[in-house]
Amino acid sequence: MNTEAIRIVFMALLALSSLVLIGSILLQSGNSAGLSGSIGGGAEQLFGKKKSRGYEAILNKITTGGAIFFIVCTLALVAVSD
Repeated sequence: MNTEAIRIVFMALLALSSLVLIGSILLQSGNSAGLSGSIGGGAEQLFGKKKSRGYEAILNKITTGGAIFFIVCTLALVAVSD
């Protein structure tokens, strides 16, 4: 495969990972709103009321994996382009 075909593959993977990130972020529920929510939310996480299983945990893992994949694809695209 030539570099143009590899570049097209990485661009397609980058677009796919962008869609996964957008979808997973939009499906997550917000912690709390406003300044009081950020203070209270920090206290809840400190004392272990964070959900470790279920829907939110799956979305969190998908978001983390999508972000890592996005960064790797971006770096690979830059390396191929030069």
